[in-house]
This record gives sequence, C-alpha cells and structure tokens, in this order.
Amino acid sequence: MRSFNNYIFLALKLILMKFTPTLKYLALAILFAFASCSDDDSPIVTPSGDNPDPDPINLAPEVEIYEADKIHNNLTLAIHAGKNFSTLIDKTGQVVHEFTFDNVLGNDLEILPNGKLLGIFKEPNTQIQFGGAAGIARIIDLDGTVEWEYILNSADFVLHHDVEMLPNGNILLLIWERILEAEAALQGSVNPGDIYPEKLIEINPTTNSIVWEWRSFDHIIQDDDASLPNYGIVSQHPNKFNINYNPASNGDFMHANGFDYDTEKDVIYLSVNGFSEVWVIDHSTTTAEAATDTGGNYGKGGDIIYRFGNPRAYDNMMGEVRNDRNHYPNLLENGVPGEGNILLYVNGFSEEVSTVYELEMPATFSLTPNTDNEPNVVWSYTNVAMYSAKVSGAERLANGNTLICEGDFGFWEITPEKEIAWRYNGGAGSFFWRAYDYEVDDPVLASFGL
Repeated sequence: MRSFNNYIFLALKLILMKFTPTLKYLALAILFAFASCSDDDSPIVTPSGDNPDPDPINLAPEVEIYEADKIHNNLTLAIHAGKNFSTLIDKTGQVVHEFTFDNVLGNDLEILPNGKLLGIFKEPNTQIQFGGAAGIARIIDLDGTVEWEYILNSADFVLHHDVEMLPNGNILLLIWERILEAEAALQGSVNPGDIYPEKLIEINPTTNSIVWEWRSFDHIIQDDDASLPNYGIVSQHPNKFNINYNPASNGDFMHANGFDYDTEKDVIYLSVNGFSEVWVIDHSTTTAEAATDTGGNYGKGGDIIYRFGNPRAYDNMMGEVRNDRNHYPNLLENGVPGEGNILLYVNGFSEEVSTVYELEMPATFSLTPNTDNEPNVVWSYTNVAMYSAKVSGAERLANGNTLICEGDFGFWEITPEKEIAWRYNGGAGSFFWRAYDYEVDDPVLASFGL
C-alpha cells in the first residue's frame, strides 16, 4: 500500500501537467498543508469553542481520554500513597509542580489556604503495622521546613490514614487504640487476641494538647454473653456498634480509613471499612460526654447518631446494603453542585467493581430499629473497568463533573450524564490515596509559582 506522501507526489505531478497557473497555486497550497501534518503522530486534541484558530493541545501519554468540551480545566493534586512525593497535574497530564518530603506519606496530604501543607507521614518503625499506619502528623512550610509536628507511635496507639484542620485551627486525627485481649473479653469481645478499635482526637497545635477525644470502645453492644457488660439485642441499639460483627485475626476489625468534618452540623463522618459503613459522630460533645450516651447537640453523647451503607452491621433487615468496603466520605461544600450531600467511594470487594455514590444526608439524624435508615441516592457512577480494592475517593468539580480517584489506576472525570470527560492512567505501580482538585486561578497556587 502506498504511503500518504506517495499520493501527495502523484497529485503534484498531475497538477503540474493539467492545471492553469492560478489553479496550480491554489491546489499546491492545499496539498502542502496536508503534507505538513501527515507525519505528526503526537496526541493532539483541538479544544472546542469560538476561537477560530485555537492552539493545539499536546497530551501526555498518561491521558487516555480528553473531551475538550466536557472537562473542567482544573489542577489535580495526586497523592502518591507510600511515596515521598506528590504532584499537581493539569488536564493535559503535565506535572506542573512536585512536592517532596523527608518521610513517605502515611496517606493524606492537603494544601492549606495559606499554601502550607498538612499531611500524615510514616514513622520508619511503626509498632502497629496495619495498612495505613503512619505515626506522624506535620504542617510543612513553603520552604519545606516542618513548622509543626505531632508524633503518636507506640505499642498501644498509632496515628493512621487521615488528617484534617478544623475551622478553629485545631487538627483532627484518627488513631488505632490497642485493647488487650483480656480487657476486650471482659467487655464481651469474642475476637481472638488484642483488638484495635478506633479513636478520634483533636489536637491544639500550639500546645500539642488533646482538647477533645472520642473512643469507639465506649459505645459497644454485644449479644454473645448475657453475663458480660454491653449485652443487648443488637438491632434494638443502632446507636452502638456490635463489637463482634467483624472479628479479625490481627485485631484490626474496624479499620476506619477516612473522615470529613461538617462545620454547619458540627459532626464527623467516619468511614469504617471493616463494617462497610459511614458513622456520624457528634463533635459538639465534651470529652466526658463523648464517653457516654448523653449530651451534645444531638443528645446521644458519643453514640453513633447516624450510620449508613450496611444496615446488616446492626442487624437491621430493612434498607439496601450498598457498601462493600468504602473510602472517603466527602461532604460537598463551598458552593459546588450537590452541596450538603456526601460522595462516597465504595470499593466493591465481592464483584470487583467500584461505585461512587452521591448521597443526600437527612435533615435530621436519627436511627430507628427495624426501619430503612439509608439515605437517598442522588447520583452514582460505576464502570466495569473501574475497580480498586483499597484507598480511592471522589471530588465534585465546580462545573458539576465528578473527579474519581481509582487508587491503583489513576483518575476519571465524569459528567453528570455519566460520560467520561477525562481519564488519566498513572501506569504500572501507581498507587494514589486520593485526588483533590484546585482551580487554576486559586490564589493558594501562587505560593508555588503557578
């Protein structure tokens, strides 16, 4: 088969033989324009719009799909789990900035409004070594120096997975708390060995003192031994968690992996992966109230004021089971479409297909036995090609699209109509904790020369 250029030369020969001088000039101009493009194999997409002469867009090889008229032109903070760096990438796939660290990431990292970084990092020798164990929380200044640090890493406690700065400037952290087997058994646990339930603490970074804490171990129900504390009918106590729902040989039976704080309602949404649920915790309590089932704005103390995703975890036969392991309960805020709803990445162990749900939170938090307590699904997205057994999450973009982080693959941008606007393949060995979006004109990016 003849190449495209061979046809060009044949056409030139005919032009020189048959056409008038004026027609020769016009035809040659058109043919040379085609010939100049014939050997350019770079991935180029021409954006839509009213510009009659738009600049071509050169895509990095990682960009598999780029629909110019559908994407939101923002930057993506790609958080490389277990690495000592993270990157800001644009929609063409170019790295526009890279952050490097002395320690590898424990998981979460975010850019604060002042341009500093808040992250959780791994101690080299964590004594509790479940996936996501970290041990160090840090604020890193613009020049890379550590401005603030909080370390919790022992045989009994370790920081893990997530970190968030609250509106008051305090830092919210997630902790595994070791409970010895004998103590756990006295509270009704049938789990063999020590157990590691979850604990939340709020740290004042000026003093590094704990100003608030919540312990899941204070809010137990069990129906295995009537002679022990916390005995009751699990289905009749949905505000408690069944300590024997998910026994684990290593004691990590809850494995919470992320949280988000709701400023308006003063609650914390906690993703409890081992229960395939999200729990809502009242942050308005005092520490003393958080250890009981009374007090706080919702009157339940530290009990679970709402939960969703897997009603079978509290023996409720009503309501759809939607979650099959889950990550990142992301409360939509700051005026994005769907504000007040929650995006949740459901990993989907059993079918090996992940789903992102947008869920409408109830106006009033309540849990009623033998009732469908599940929230309404506003929007969802699933794709047989999208599955990550670990990490992952989703963000809502300003134009209404949803940015999905498929942890062991890369990123998807999905329109409200469920069309793929953008897909970025991080390549073999990539592992992303989450992805956060930043507008290209966000003033905070000026801190990095962008």
